[in-house]
Amino acid sequence: MAGIADADLSASQSPYRWHDVRFIGAIAGCYALPERRPSPEEKIPVYAGRLCSISTRMMVVVGPVVGNEDETILAHFDEFGILRGRIVRRLPSGFVVSLALTEADRNKLGARIAWQKKHVHAQVPDKRQHRRIIPRDPRSTITLADGARIPCFVIDISRSGVAVSAPIWPDIGTPMAVGRAVGRVIRYLDVGFALQFVHIQPLDDLERLLLPPVE
Repeated sequence: MAGIADADLSASQSPYRWHDVRFIGAIAGCYALPERRPSPEEKIPVYAGRLCSISTRMMVVVGPVVGNEDETILAHFDEFGILRGRIVRRLPSGFVVSLALTEADRNKLGARIAWQKKHVHAQVPDKRQHRRIIPRDPRSTITLADGARIPCFVIDISRSGVAVSAPIWPDIGTPMAVGRAVGRVIRYLDVGFALQFVHIQPLDDLERLLLPPVE
């Protein structure tokens, strides 16, 4: 990982073991459930996710599709790289993963966790017309034109639209609501799709708009 001294990543050069370090925060990334490949010819679906906490043995991830216990997960977070493991506990909107690592890889991950805890990443200014924000609670619901509701994971949201990850792949132009905001699908992402709202939304109302509509 860029920015980490080689000495920090080499367990053989340091007697210190990193197995007790833990990071608690919110880091965006993606994950896949390889055992759910639709067919040998099709790609494994990849979903956006958020890493909530990580140690050298366990991690907690939230996302639009909750895997089953003992199911394999393959995840990627820029700060920690590619991580593989098995789900040991389901949560309402995510899961706890036991990481499959060699002793050397466990020490490398520990060094990355320790580095992450000590450094604050510089934020790149968002120069788009409508600034995007990452919601504190990424869980929401998609409502389709026929009334069907599907859980989704909100990647980010702005006054003009929202990017989501969900277990569906709608056509461009499909109308739907995310939470209480109505829009149409305008483009695909690597891990989901983006909607443009019918109306520009007030900045202060964005997180409230993600709440599912009241019955």
